Amino acid sequence: MTKSFPLLFILLWSSAFISGKEIVNNASPFTALAFRFSIVAVGFFIYSYFKREKIINNFKNTSESISTGILFHGIYLGGCWYAFSIGMPAAVVALIVTLQPILTNILSGPLFGEKISWTQWVGIILGFSGSVIVLGLDFGNEIPKLGLFATLAALIAITAGTLWQKKLSGNISLSVNNAYQALGGCLFNCILILIFEEAYINFTTSFILGMSHQIILVSFGAFTILMFLIKKGSVSKTTTLFFLVPPTSALMAWFFLDEQLTSFDILGFFITTLGVYIATREKKNG
Repeated sequence: MTKSFPLLFILLWSSAFISGKEIVNNASPFTALAFRFSIVAVGFFIYSYFKREKIINNFKNTSESISTGILFHGIYLGGCWYAFSIGMPAAVVALIVTLQPILTNILSGPLFGEKISWTQWVGIILGFSGSVIVLGLDFGNEIPKLGLFATLAALIAITAGTLWQKKLSGNISLSVNNAYQALGGCLFNCILILIFEEAYINFTTSFILGMSHQIILVSFGAFTILMFLIKKGSVSKTTTLFFLVPPTSALMAWFFLDEQLTSFDILGFFITTLGVYIATREKKNG
């Protein structure tokens, strides 16, 4: 079952880009995120209670989980959704965030002693190149400076969050860790609401469907799988999977939203898939 987790993660994480746009069209970004993670936190706490897991932990472990949630659910998602809401091109946001595996691989060596082989670097370069081809960036559009700043902050946050989570893996159970992370993300977004935006949510059908998808499939599904993969495997190999998100999102947009899929997109998807395979494949002993 666990062998299918990487594929399942890619599909679920990529699907978030399909529903995220509708959510931002019907709610202010930080309000939508606070709403989402309040429900996610309650859900994980209830699950942990019935599983008889230790919910009340020492201050150090609890604060570490909350801080990771601020990085993932507050700064990373908040940065991306805010950038979308002020007109930042989705392709530019996706490309900048796609740099995360490269930063993580550079830092995982000195931080965790993970040796990044030359074949992994070949895979990383191919993965990034394929993503660029799929995204088909159009820099002719004006890029909002605040949107660029928010996206760069999101990139730094998801990189730091991934590395921080690897260091903390095993301190508390996975479901309790996810509960406190969601709580941290909710509280952080509430602070952003008070400082930056006029909160509103239009409970349209598209918002309800999109939010349900984000909560059930992305927060409860994809994010839990990501935490599991980081805990059990190499952080450098795990994050390389993110290169498959842009091309997979493009395929989903073609299938579900009838968006155009060109021959360059297909080429980029092939190159990215090859790169991820090279970077994440297991070496045979002997």
